[in-house]
Amino acid sequence: MTYTNSRPVEILLVEDNPGDVVLAQEAFAENKVSNNLSVVGDGEKAMRFLRKEGEYADAPHPDLILLDLNLPRKDGREVLEEVKSDDALKAIPVVVLTTSKADEDILRSYNLHANCYVTKPLDFEQFRKVVQTIKTFWFTIVQLPPNGPT
Repeated sequence: MTYTNSRPVEILLVEDNPGDVVLAQEAFAENKVSNNLSVVGDGEKAMRFLRKEGEYADAPHPDLILLDLNLPRKDGREVLEEVKSDDALKAIPVVVLTTSKADEDILRSYNLHANCYVTKPLDFEQFRKVVQTIKTFWFTIVQLPPNGPT
């Protein structure tokens, strides 16, 4: 099923590394993904964004969350657990995008109901390919849930 909605895809990137944020922004721009990429740098901000609290009262409801595991203040595992146990948020697909290749992180992420686990590439070309694959899979092949809380 092709993503046919005329509005841009809302993506929340939860990433504390400024270099990885720039890589993601450039990769999405190069892949011509029609999206609004919102970025927060720690797990507490991610939960405030998702719950539209405080400075994020007007934040868009994401169609997809790209989540790093190693975050300050509240790590990605905690964010994933909160998202997937919250009835208003649990339908949002979460792609764990992290440098960790540890079996325990992979298993724990899936046990917490991550929708997929991707090891973050280190160079731009590989990162671009990952973004292209995310675009193809999540916005061309998969039918996403309707945007907004159910």
